[in-house]
Amino acid sequence: MSGQPTHPLRLFAIASLTPVVLIALAATFGGWFAAVALIYMTLLVYGLDAMIARITPPLDEEDTAQGADRLSALLALSHFGLLGLVVFSLGGGMQHSLAATACTFLAAGLFFGQVSNANAHELIHRSDRALHGLGRWVYISLLFGHHASAHPKVHHRWVATPDDPNTAQEGESFYDFAPRAWIGSFVAGYEMEKQDLARRQRWGVHPYYIYVAGAIVMMVAALWIGGIAGFLVYLLLCLHAQMQLLLSDYVQHYGLLRDKRPDGDFAPVGVEHSWNAPHWFSSHLMLNAPRHSDHHDHPMRRYPALSLPDAQTAPILPYSLPMMATIALIPPLWDRVMGRALRKWRSRSAPQAEMATTHS
Repeated sequence: MSGQPTHPLRLFAIASLTPVVLIALAATFGGWFAAVALIYMTLLVYGLDAMIARITPPLDEEDTAQGADRLSALLALSHFGLLGLVVFSLGGGMQHSLAATACTFLAAGLFFGQVSNANAHELIHRSDRALHGLGRWVYISLLFGHHASAHPKVHHRWVATPDDPNTAQEGESFYDFAPRAWIGSFVAGYEMEKQDLARRQRWGVHPYYIYVAGAIVMMVAALWIGGIAGFLVYLLLCLHAQMQLLLSDYVQHYGLLRDKRPDGDFAPVGVEHSWNAPHWFSSHLMLNAPRHSDHHDHPMRRYPALSLPDAQTAPILPYSLPMMATIALIPPLWDRVMGRALRKWRSRSAPQAEMATTHS
């Protein structure tokens, strides 16, 4: 086992599955369970990130592959059950106080946006058809099915260029970025799938038909489970989760662009084209999603094996990914915090780029 701990994925499992239990209790019983669930997804994450400076080394992918896939499958299945329970509860199936309802809604939205999204992102990069399909249906259940096409076929190809709808430009606020990224990735993903079908020169169903049909099925199910109130809750939960996903994209590539070569092509994607975060607890909660550079370097690498680049070779966020996503909601504060981080990174990376050009 190469010195690996007896249960190498234990921390990932505890961090990501605990909120499933807490939110289920909140949806069922309300009261203090709702407050505890929200505290877990906010204050506890922030506090543990601030207190624990330890950086977990990457785990051996071969040793952890089976366990990682099992945890991802369990999280995906839990997602569907939890989504239905929350829609039923907040739609009026359970009578809770206004405060408990609000706490449950916010905690669930954060979980679906941060954990379910990170897990679905992991699954759509798996070659196994069942796991890949699970990831697609998690996105479909959040009315964001097109991301399963646009992310691997558009974002990974054009990241850190003006051709990628999900790369935020320097000075662009999140509120300008979000509609541009949503619409742009939807259209670009559709075109890429259409081109792939034409290139294969064989009959096939465009995945977008599945995404749209699946979204209709999910909305009908929400209406059946929770009535009109539950349906509205479902739409708001999807909006909340989609905002979390778009915030993640906004933060992790903000202001980073690949150089354009004399021949018109862009330089290859490198570790310097993604922002990373070293924070211990949120990394486990989000299945190492903050180790974003290594993911773009090795898209098929499972989350336990992702490594954190050195601060000299890749940009590091000033705060944890969830904290930076919160700051992004306040544009003046974002411009001050991230503008300083971007200038610092450019001043550090400029000599390295000059050396590379000299030696080439």
